[in-house]
Formats: sequence, C-alpha cells, structure tokens
Amino acid sequence: MRSRWAGASLPLVGAAAFIGVWWGVTVVFGIRSFFLPSPLDVVAAFRAQPEYLLTEAWSTLQMTAIGFLIALVAGLLIAMVLTMSRAVERATMPLLVALNSIPKVALAPLLIVWIGYGAGPKIVMIVLIAFFPIVVSAAAGLSSTPADLGELATSLSASWWQAYLKVRLPWALPQVFVGLKLGISLAVIGAVVAEISSPNGGLGAVVVLSGTSLDTPLAFAAITLLAILSIALFYLVVGLERLLLPWARAISA
Repeated sequence: MRSRWAGASLPLVGAAAFIGVWWGVTVVFGIRSFFLPSPLDVVAAFRAQPEYLLTEAWSTLQMTAIGFLIALVAGLLIAMVLTMSRAVERATMPLLVALNSIPKVALAPLLIVWIGYGAGPKIVMIVLIAFFPIVVSAAAGLSSTPADLGELATSLSASWWQAYLKVRLPWALPQVFVGLKLGISLAVIGAVVAEISSPNGGLGAVVVLSGTSLDTPLAFAAITLLAILSIALFYLVVGLERLLLPWARAISA
C-alpha cells in the first residue's frame, strides 16, 4: 500500500516542482505575462472564462476519442492482415512508412479542400497521426509468438484461426497496448494540429485566437488543459491495460 501511494504521489511531486520552477523564473527575472505568464496568471485566465475553456476542451476530447477509436480499429485490422502473409507485409509496409513520413501539417489544408470544414478533416488528421504506432506495435506483437506456443497449438489440433485468436492475439496484447499508449498521446497532438489549421473549435483554436488577440495567459490556460487531457487519456489506457491484462505484469515481473 505504501509503495502504491508513493508511486501515485511522485507524479504530483514532479508537477509541483515544475510549477514551482516556472513560477520562480517569472518572479526572479521579472518576466511580463505577455511573454511568459505565471501560474497565477494562467489560473486567473481560466477563472475568467471557465465555461468557454471547458466547452472547447470537450470538443477536443470528442474529436480525439472518435479519431483514436477509428485509428485503433484500422490499425489492428491492418496489423492482422500484415501478419497473416509475409508477402503482403513486404509489399504494404513501405507504403505505410511513406504515408507516415508525410508531414501531417502539410496535409491539413488539403484535407479542408477535400473534405470541407467541420469535424471530418480533424478526425482524418487524428487517424493519420495516431494509427501508425498502433499498426507497428500490433504487428510486432503478432509476429513475436514463441515457437513452442505455436507447436503446442498444433499438437492440440487447433485450426489456424483458433491458434491466431487464442495464442497469437493474447500474446500480442501487451505490445498492442504499447502502441495504444503512444497512439492516444499522438491523437491529442493530431487534434491540436487540425484545430490550429481550421480554428473553428477546440483548444487548438483557443491557442490560435488568443495569440491573435495577444492574450498569452489564455493561450497558456488552453495549453495546460491540453496537457491535463493528454495525461488523463494516457493513464486511462494504462488503467485499461492493468485491468484487462493482469497476467502481463506478472510475466514481466
């Protein structure tokens, strides 16, 4: 119990230390809030417009969740197809790498031209940014099944699908969750990139609009909410991993 409390308190200690250093820098060097607002300035900006910021945070969360779920399903399906055939993997993986290497910021204006304004371009941007680590991690997990487990499934007269679903897929799940933890963080980044390119809603739009109005504390309040949102989603995936895969921790320990 003590170790659990210690593990839970360490992130809070780190966050408090970061805020303390941030606050100290603004006080010691006399930095104006226009350039770098202090934590108190950020809190004041949030208290001035809490409903507005929380509404935009909810919009970002919705887009992130929808895009991440699509990336999750698409990534897992692509990974399964890649690991079913070595020829398909060799033919397709270079194309996926090439797609991932395209700067997504450059695609943002084109997505608006192709799809139009609204939620569509934002969701597509999130999917494009988040799905690649899911594909790579899931494919790596599905390809790493120990040979003795495969031989065991064969000795039990298991069909190909039975061996895939009951041996390969469960063995790959810890590696899949590695990709999910990367993907959920990248999904938030994708949402912000899309909102900055089309500032009609979300915390990314708040950052852009507050920058044009020279309201730096409001921009930092939006950035702080984005950080909190990203942390919460990341640990939500961590919690699901511990809930669904308790045996994985025992194996790694």
